[in-house]
Amino acid sequence: MNGDWLIGGRDGALCVYAYAPEGDAIVCRVERYPEGPWSPPRTVGGDQRVRPALAVARSANGYAHLATWRPTVPGESGLVHSTHFQSHLAALDWNPLGHPNKKGDLTGPPAVAVDAQGRAHVFVANKGGGVSMRAQLEKGGWGPWRDLKGTDVRGELAAVAAESGLITLYAATPDGILRWRQETPGGTPVRDEKPQPAAPRPDTLRALATSADATTLFYVDEDGALYAWRGDDAPARILDAAGPGPVSAIRCPLDEVDCTLLAQRASSGRVAFAAYPTEQEAAGAWWAESGPALPPDARIALAEDANGRVVAASYLPGDPDRMLLTRRKREPGLALEAWRQVY
Repeated sequence: MNGDWLIGGRDGALCVYAYAPEGDAIVCRVERYPEGPWSPPRTVGGDQRVRPALAVARSANGYAHLATWRPTVPGESGLVHSTHFQSHLAALDWNPLGHPNKKGDLTGPPAVAVDAQGRAHVFVANKGGGVSMRAQLEKGGWGPWRDLKGTDVRGELAAVAAESGLITLYAATPDGILRWRQETPGGTPVRDEKPQPAAPRPDTLRALATSADATTLFYVDEDGALYAWRGDDAPARILDAAGPGPVSAIRCPLDEVDCTLLAQRASSGRVAFAAYPTEQEAAGAWWAESGPALPPDARIALAEDANGRVVAASYLPGDPDRMLLTRRKREPGLALEAWRQVY
């Protein structure tokens, strides 16, 4: 899964998007009310079969936008998109977006971001090793597929909307990090002239809006260090990564300080947390582990609930009917409640 699969709905209840146990559908589960029990799983997007490559993004008005692949004819697939306006109601049926190369099989995991006008932008690697994009139009419908170029893109893309609503896309390559930025609302993102020299591990990129106009990319490099990069300077080393996989990141106030909170499955299997003042990597950070040991394929997510409390959740692809969750205690610092299985 790519993006914020744990999000807060418009009514304040949390919502989780995951693969169905059969692996050919996307399901969502929703808190019946904030901090309440969870609903049974419901299929997203109707009865179409889909492939296991989900991307999720939340719009500023609380809508969830989802993109995935579906099988079309034997040996081929196409991208589809759905919008979930109200978490307690059904999402829209999957809307076909086609293929970045007109036809073919999966070319890579999609990514999605939503601008200030509520328009979804879906990104995916293409057969040429670059990235293609298709975006919603202001008056409805979708624009054409656009080839954003690039070479040797590998792994999951990271797409994010800044607080301004302008979208930035990041991709890992053997030569470093590629970045595309929107210059105007609704415009086609423009690629930087040169990649940023770095050695990111594929599938570890995570982007976060960290100020009015800036976004920060987090990634784990081949030497096992966790870095942050905003584009103006060289990537800043934060600390050694707790484990080899991706981090989840969220901005939240901690003791009245605007902080960035990171979570990652540690090599021990437990969830590790680290926090530092937003965009001040030089302030230092350190990991603190929490909860039970999880299998290597566990995915970690962070969100804020309706009461402004940080929530951390773990999803197990091998056991999608089981999710563990914890919340920040109602006290100073980052003390967490005991992890509990919510379904």
